[in-house]
Amino acid sequence: MSIFLNSAIFILGLSIGSFLNCVIYRLEKEESYLKGRSYCPYCKHVLSWSDLVPIFSFLALQGKCRYCRKPISWQYPLVELATGAIFILINYYTFPNILLFTFYFIISSFLIIIFVYDLKHYIIPDNVVFPAIIISLVFNLVLLITGSGNFLTFKETILSAFLSFTFFLAIFLVTKGAGLGFGDVKLGFLMGLLLGWPNIVFALFSAFFIGAIIGVGLIISKKKNLKSEIPFGPFLIAGTFLALFWGESIINWYLGIIF
Repeated sequence: MSIFLNSAIFILGLSIGSFLNCVIYRLEKEESYLKGRSYCPYCKHVLSWSDLVPIFSFLALQGKCRYCRKPISWQYPLVELATGAIFILINYYTFPNILLFTFYFIISSFLIIIFVYDLKHYIIPDNVVFPAIIISLVFNLVLLITGSGNFLTFKETILSAFLSFTFFLAIFLVTKGAGLGFGDVKLGFLMGLLLGWPNIVFALFSAFFIGAIIGVGLIISKKKNLKSEIPFGPFLIAGTFLALFWGESIINWYLGIIF
């Protein structure tokens, strides 16, 4: 793949990341993200195009609003950079399948919104996770109908979704919601639809492993204690991306060592 193509996809990712930041903010405020121009959350001044150039505006303004000089959250450039990097990885792993690229392009955007929103507000919005589930179901049906997939793969994908859903539902019921929220249960179903078998197992293992490491680190640093609430959605999404891009390779490597 050419440098030009990767650069174009990265710039596209930066632009989409900027839009995702807008969606995340307006979801919290219960505002439409399809209408109205962007504005400073502090002084409410409408932003010009020069204030909205991904990454560069943040750097040029030294991380402060041009009009009131209040600090701009680091969330904005970090989400833009992360989206650009994820889009490059999607292109690398799906090229030259345009249908697959488009699907993961859309779904990764939903996952990034869920990651940040759950991290900030400890909740996974239904109006984000449900559309992602519907799109994933339709995509798998399209693969089956067009012959790009087969019934066995489709059946394994649906089974993976229900197994993941059941696993998280059991935890939710046993812990009475203290172990994780019901939003994580719905996210588990989405993960199964995206990853299928056995990648869903790798994703779940990765999520719990990363969560444990970070949780212990937060407790040791005294930023959290054993009774503190920590959102699990970001770990699940991190595990999803790891499984999506490297799960099959790592599973094959591991099985090669054992057998």
